[in-house]
Amino acid sequence: MMPLVIASRGSQLALWQAHWVERQLGACGHACRIQIIKTTGDKITGVPLAKVGAKGLFTKEIEEALLEGRADVAVHSLKDLPTDLPPGLVLAAVPEREDPRDALLGKPLAQLPAGAKVGTSSLRRAAQLKKLRPDLVVESVRGNLDTRVRKLDEGQYDAIVLAAAGLKRLGWADRIAEILPPEVMCPAVGQGALAIETRPDGAGFDAAAALDRAPTRAAVTAERAVLAALGGGCQVPIGAHAEVNDGRLKLVAIVASPDGAELIRGQSEGATADAATLGRSLGEDLLSRGARKILETVYT
Repeated sequence: MMPLVIASRGSQLALWQAHWVERQLGACGHACRIQIIKTTGDKITGVPLAKVGAKGLFTKEIEEALLEGRADVAVHSLKDLPTDLPPGLVLAAVPEREDPRDALLGKPLAQLPAGAKVGTSSLRRAAQLKKLRPDLVVESVRGNLDTRVRKLDEGQYDAIVLAAAGLKRLGWADRIAEILPPEVMCPAVGQGALAIETRPDGAGFDAAAALDRAPTRAAVTAERAVLAALGGGCQVPIGAHAEVNDGRLKLVAIVASPDGAELIRGQSEGATADAATLGRSLGEDLLSRGARKILETVYT
């Protein structure tokens, strides 16, 4: 039997994720091999992601490999995956999530002096940092996770903000100065979760479906429904975070102006079975309370 081909980006973190999925599928009896694919986002390194603007920066070429039959399974960071998948592809599994929160490296937020330089590649993080600490200098930092950490160590920044999940997966949790709770910095939609994308039929889907975890899928379904209602991609100042406990889902979401001057926050709660409806309703609520005006300025 032919091994399943797992498509992945070539970064250290992406390969960690692909190898993790490979081990899970192997434990279920599936032979696999990993195929590295360079995406548009990997090729554009000198420009802040928010200025590039296109959806699917880190997924398009990988999805093309799936559609053309060159790969059976694709592993993404779920926060990179647009809410609308191409025809012919499905989200076969969302495995159990790692820590969804953001983390500061360098110094805790309260210990950063006025004028300290903080690096982030995310408009969402930058906007919330500016709201929390208008006295900080927030600058763009691009590159893979290890590249950003090196830039911090070289003294280019006083602190940088990264996803806690990536640091923990790569064994760098001891570098974390502070983990920012969702009520302080609302995470990106799907942050900390993996997306396993396949064609809807065939061996890839059947194998991957066994890795799906219902509570995680419900949480990210709600978060992605917020994003879909807002019409946003992964590079806009939108955050959403859902928690599932005993069949109930709690959801918070924010939309911020890039300069941090305006921040619209909302929350919702309901049954996990209603995850998509809860998310869509919360997104529509945010739009009605000023998010539409903020997003129009970002997109123009």
